[in-house]
Amino acid sequence: MKRAITFYSEGFKLQGDLYLPNDVAPGDRRSGIVLCHGYTGVKDLYLPDNARVLNEAGYVVLAFDYKGWGKSEGPASRLAPYSRVADVQAALTFLGLQPEVDEDRLGIYGTSYGGATVVWTGAVDNRVKCIVSTVGVGDGRRWMRSVRRPDEWHDLLQRSKVDREKRVIDGKSALVERSEILLADRQSAELAAAARRNNPAAINTLPTEYIDETLEFNAEWVVDKIAPRPILFITTDDDRLVPPEESQALYARAGEPKRLVTLNGFGHYEVYVEPAFSQVMSETLAWFRQYLPPR
Repeated sequence: MKRAITFYSEGFKLQGDLYLPNDVAPGDRRSGIVLCHGYTGVKDLYLPDNARVLNEAGYVVLAFDYKGWGKSEGPASRLAPYSRVADVQAALTFLGLQPEVDEDRLGIYGTSYGGATVVWTGAVDNRVKCIVSTVGVGDGRRWMRSVRRPDEWHDLLQRSKVDREKRVIDGKSALVERSEILLADRQSAELAAAARRNNPAAINTLPTEYIDETLEFNAEWVVDKIAPRPILFITTDDDRLVPPEESQALYARAGEPKRLVTLNGFGHYEVYVEPAFSQVMSETLAWFRQYLPPR
């Protein structure tokens, strides 16, 4: 059962969906999980499938759009990684207020850049009792450098410098094609394009300030602060958009309890479709059931 909801983060009204298990009864107090989408994702892209599986397992689930995304209020289409952490914290507060949820049993699940967002949120917010980061980014600078040739990297830094200086003068960041900042992953690009074509909230241009904001956000700085709360990292051995080294580096710096799962033969966007999706959710459910039982 899905219920449209709204809540506020830093004074902006955010749009979300609350997913309730079919068997939830008056007086039930379930564990709640907040879902966090990625770099340019929206709540209706991929996350409803995660919510369905978690609902079937007995969890109450909240998905939402960050500030400026979908129909949420705020500056349009910004990355604003630290502000996204604030949005997730507001979502946790709202989820904990629901009568069907035990506020002392909250978890977070993030995918792609959302995998970095949940690491940071878990590190700074002790309300989070269990974390899953799927194909996540550990170090924004290393990630953007790793998927570019040297001349492309040089051009990216120069473009960022020019836009940074422009923003100081006129307060505006130049819009560029999404593919100029998030390099196309030829292996699974069609999967991503097909999903985005069917979602009117998906956008194709981004402010150039995305570059600076990505370079300056490094989940590895704080991942060791999560322990002794549990964190699971899921990656793939053939991810050409967010290489598996990102999850491996996060895992290496995290404290126990922790686990790293590497799926074989899949690319980045393939984790959202079968057969990889079932493998992702099987590992996710096993982790949540171990450390955050639904009831």
